[in-house]
Amino acid sequence: MEKQAQYISSIEINALWKGGRHIKWSLRPDVNILSGINGVGKSTIINHSVRGLHLIDSGELKPGEIGNGITITLSPADATSIRYDVIRSFDRPLLHSDLLEKLADSRVKTELDWQVYKLQKRFLDYQVNIGNSIIELLTSGDPQDALKAAEVSRPKAMFQDMVDELFSDTKKTIDRRSNEIQFIQNGEVLTPYQLSSGEKQLLVILMTVLVENNEPYTLLMDEPEISLHIEWQQQLIQLIRRLNPNVQIILSTHSPALIMDGWADIVTEVEEITE
Repeated sequence: MEKQAQYISSIEINALWKGGRHIKWSLRPDVNILSGINGVGKSTIINHSVRGLHLIDSGELKPGEIGNGITITLSPADATSIRYDVIRSFDRPLLHSDLLEKLADSRVKTELDWQVYKLQKRFLDYQVNIGNSIIELLTSGDPQDALKAAEVSRPKAMFQDMVDELFSDTKKTIDRRSNEIQFIQNGEVLTPYQLSSGEKQLLVILMTVLVENNEPYTLLMDEPEISLHIEWQQQLIQLIRRLNPNVQIILSTHSPALIMDGWADIVTEVEEITE
């Protein structure tokens, strides 16, 4: 029987670089920040970690066992799988070799657009799920369930309030009458594809956290500060943790702003986990 993990407890990567040097990284259940100068290997470590998770997801690798030079240990130790999301921050044009499905919507032109496109579908599913939960609670006949129903809807309202506040300088607000994510700016309706790269990137991160619906899971990000305003960088981890206190964050960065809000003491330098 499949047992879901709460978080990743360690990642080991054998012979990542020439000379047999390898990585052994013990992880916290909440926030893990990998730092170092450009070219030191931060992205390589994140990418190998994602590959290991893909292998576990496909059944090609068991947690705690080595495969393709990667060992990922989960907590609890007898867990067989883990929920995770990966966010790519580079807003580059889609390549001709990408899946044709990416081109099904003519508005989808970049990698961030593609992530928004996929998240719109997940957001609709999320709304259906919480809607069904609310109906079930409100029709149960138990007065306490009315309070539980309000709690179920709280993260979505928190997400909408967050985005409205973050985008307030450009007078964009989420259209709360729409089932899809749309924005109102000076009376005009905007799609997420019309946002700036930084706005799309922040929206992708927060939507990804929201649709996991407070479940324990791991979020991996490689330099999420790219394109983000420095004030947004300073708030990013706090915003993620407010939306889902059960998320484990694993990210690479070389931005001081990202770690200013109480996270400087938990930063791991690449050389500290290299043997």
